[in-house]
Amino acid sequence: MRKFIVIGDVHADFRALWGALRAAGCVLPDGRPTPPVRSGLYQVVLLGDLVHPKSQLAYEQLTGAPYDRHDPACLAQAAQAQIDGLRAVQAYQAQAPGAVHIILGNHDDVLVQPRFVLGTGGGLKHTEFDPQHGGVPLPADLSAWVTTFLRELRVGQVQFAHVGPLPAHACYDEWFYSDASSRRWFLDTPEYVAMAGLAFGVYGHTPMERGIMVHEGHRFALADALHRREYLELMLDPGREDPLHNWRVVQF
Repeated sequence: MRKFIVIGDVHADFRALWGALRAAGCVLPDGRPTPPVRSGLYQVVLLGDLVHPKSQLAYEQLTGAPYDRHDPACLAQAAQAQIDGLRAVQAYQAQAPGAVHIILGNHDDVLVQPRFVLGTGGGLKHTEFDPQHGGVPLPADLSAWVTTFLRELRVGQVQFAHVGPLPAHACYDEWFYSDASSRRWFLDTPEYVAMAGLAFGVYGHTPMERGIMVHEGHRFALADALHRREYLELMLDPGREDPLHNWRVVQF
């Protein structure tokens, strides 16, 4: 039996990420993984979107200064703060590579394939890593690291992915951004989880304003709730096809 600690979309809120890992007993004060993580007894899963703060306020909290996305100096400051955060996560994973799993979110994908300018519903554009819009490129070593992020993680018939259970949900192309179903599949077609042959699925991408949602009937969880200071714990037996033993939502 292993404990899986699942943390939803980070969006550059590295303070909350480390807070969740501390609460889960997964990180030491110096930033190293705890013995249960290094041994593999605890498995950490980050559901993606490590970068791009969700709001103007979040950018200002990240940088500690007023943020103007049209000012190259502000873009550089925001980029550097995220680079520092990414390097800390990279170092953490490197010390327990078999127990720290990072899923590729669409915001991560655009770092290494800058085909789109992403933004928020309020009109804020994420251009701090886009040189064509005044930003700075992600350092080459971090770009190479991001390419190692997983499209999905499977443990028996339990799936961890950024958006949803279908392969198309992990293909961040023009169709993905023009098709609203990536944010609505769990409302319109929740049977996709069973159709994909899964016993349970855990996904991020869509913010859960009321906290992590677990749908026991259709056997999935939506865990993009780090902004609510919540993470999900699953007890899994990797030796079984349906390894899910139990789960709980943890507030920290």
